Parts: sequence; structure tokens; C-alpha cells
Amino acid sequence: MQHIHILMVDDHPIIIEGYENTLMATKHDDQILQIETANDCDTAHQLLQRAAIEKPYDICFFDISLPSSSNGKLTSGEDLAKLTRELMPNAKVVILTMFNESYRVHNIIKEINPDGFLIKSDMTSSELAEAFQHILTTPPYYSNTVNNYLKKSISTDIYVDDINRKILHLLSQGIRTITLREHINLSMSAIEKRKRQLKLLFSVEDGKDETLLEEAKKMGFL
Repeated sequence: MQHIHILMVDDHPIIIEGYENTLMATKHDDQILQIETANDCDTAHQLLQRAAIEKPYDICFFDISLPSSSNGKLTSGEDLAKLTRELMPNAKVVILTMFNESYRVHNIIKEINPDGFLIKSDMTSSELAEAFQHILTTPPYYSNTVNNYLKKSISTDIYVDDINRKILHLLSQGIRTITLREHINLSMSAIEKRKRQLKLLFSVEDGKDETLLEEAKKMGFL
């Protein structure tokens, strides 16, 4: 028998229930699934730390949009995916998200290189079941939307690294630029430089932080 240890993280319990039901109904006869779930970054962090010590996960499913951790260090499924790579290098990482902008898709692939990447809006139960079995044996598995974006040459390749993503997140939480140093280990001049680069990247012509956040949100970075 093949025992498969699974983590599913999504802020909507009903979605997790749907994933669980699909995998349990379509698993192979020789597979035993042990599924653990979380609805926020704090709970997922605790489960990942425990699993790394006791019994590593074989495969982890992460939604991108999640409630941040209480200390503000984990702000999304992307952060959890990176943590998983550090704690459990052999675990398969699967991203499931509503974001389908080409910029966002490329950013996730560059930062995480997931073993599976599914867009929720065009995913069916049968695709989830197919993707699960495929990822276990011969990853990666990318949904059609993701594959189509990868095939196209994109003239504007927007890439936002981890620090810039944290700056955007903190600004969106109402943190003023002058106090960003309390949350990010950079000098004020370095933070200002990164903000200028972000505004150039997102074509913010009026120079306002509000416009930067609006554009970042449109493209799925917030």
C-alpha cells in the first residue's frame, strides 16, 4: 500500500472539502490518503513545522490568497510554498489560484517552480484527480491556462521578488513608508529605491503609492 501524506491550504473550508472528496473518491486502490488542512498561514506554518520533524508531507496544495501570519512574515501561499521547499525538499508543491494574469503566472513559476499549477476558474474535479496522480509520479502538471501563458512570448515580463512583494503587502496594510524599516531589514534609501523601481515596473505615472497598489492588485500581486 502507498501511504500519501497531504496538506491542503485554502481560506475557504468548502473548497478544501471539495478537494478532499475528489481525491478520496478517485484515489487508486493501493493508495491510503492522510489529509491535513489549514485555512490560514499560521495554522499551515505549524503543520509544516510539525511534519518536517515527525512525518514529511508527500504533496502540499497551496492557495495563493491567504490570511497573513500573526507576525507578518508569511503573507501568502507563495511564502508557504517557499517554506515547504526549505523544510521538506522532497515534498511536491502544488499551487491552486484564481489569479490567471500572465504576469502573475510567470512570477509564481520563477519564484517557486511548482510541481503542479492549477487555475481554479478552469479546473474540474476530473482535472484535479488527473493532476494529483500525475504530480505524484511524473511532475510537473500545469493546467491549460498556465501552459498557454508559458507558450506565448510575453513582451513585458513583470517579476516581483520576495522583498518587493513584502513592501507591496505592507503598504496595502496601511504601513507608511517611513516605518517600513521596522518590518524589512533594509535602509530607508534602499526601500525608496525599490519603491521607485516598482512604480516604473507597474507604469505608475503619477508617482502615488495608491496608484501603485491599484496596479499591483490588478495584476494579482496583492
